[in-house]
Amino acid sequence: ALHFSLSEVQSTMRNDDPDALVLAYTQRMMGFLLWQPRPASVAMIGLGGGSLAKFCHRYLPHTDLFVAEINPHVIALRDEFGVPPDSARFQVACLDGAVLVREPPRRFDVLLVDGFDWEGLPEALCSQAFYDDCAGALTDSGWLVANLPSGDDQPAFEVHVARIRRTFGADAVLVVGDGELGLNSVVLACRDARALRRAGVSTRRPAGFEAGAWAALQVAMDAVRAAWAAHQSEIGLA
Repeated sequence: ALHFSLSEVQSTMRNDDPDALVLAYTQRMMGFLLWQPRPASVAMIGLGGGSLAKFCHRYLPHTDLFVAEINPHVIALRDEFGVPPDSARFQVACLDGAVLVREPPRRFDVLLVDGFDWEGLPEALCSQAFYDDCAGALTDSGWLVANLPSGDDQPAFEVHVARIRRTFGADAVLVVGDGELGLNSVVLACRDARALRRAGVSTRRPAGFEAGAWAALQVAMDAVRAAWAAHQSEIGLA
């Protein structure tokens, strides 16, 4: 495990299955697969113990992956957590995530934001300007997926969600709560709001995705589908 402190776990890895997503919120962050099953490019802000990076590297073999991590000491631990070496389709850079979206090397199909430090969520990764830049760094059908604290700091969480809605539009934002502890919520936002207005959402395994890995995601995917159904009801489509 990678810790901020003795009581705060940032990332967890199973030695017998190092590419698995152990923490529930990381599984829910993969909810974009219901609408974007084969992204050409995924960017991540925050490496941590590399859970999302390793999972995507293994199970999305046709996807280019770029990870921005601001802390060089975290990057230095990549071998301890089995993070793959850099290659033609996988790169980890010591870079501020706010700079990545402000000056993106390309437009991404998916942007996963999980950039906490020991003090919590940095302001630079949750400002209105940051979310505006995120939208600009995405393709026309791209998805932002953000892990946000929603437990003890609920007012701040509502501010963050309001900023995302201001950028993407209220109809284009989906909030998936943490059914376990209520500490974190995952927010998905799409550049094309029509994706969340459609009458159905996929229940099929993406083509080429390993069956065992897909089965392990189904509790999280059910939570995303339930949030989508509630969203449809809220906007008057259900």
